Amino acid sequence: MGFLSFLLGNRNKKIKAYLDRGAIILDVRTQREYKSGHIKGSKHIPLDELRGRVKELKKLDKAFIVCCASGVRSSKAAKFLNLNNIDAINGGGWRSLQSKLQL
Repeated sequence: MGFLSFLLGNRNKKIKAYLDRGAIILDVRTQREYKSGHIKGSKHIPLDELRGRVKELKKLDKAFIVCCASGVRSSKAAKFLNLNNIDAINGGGWRSLQSKLQL
């Protein structure tokens, strides 16, 4: 098993563990991107609105799996949420995450 496979395998296990705990999928793409397709049941908050909606997310008292188009914005969002005492992981690109949810 290569290093990349190892990392992706760990990521998949972490995503599954979060889902088993009832984590919410948070999509941080723009409104236009979200409307073009998204994971059914995901919560949508564009990255540029995240700072102003932290209290809303804290009230949900859940962990989050954050996704975007490629994983760059979701990485930033997950780090920001963690800094605000919200349990969140980067789920990567939404299409990739969606395929993992169907397994």
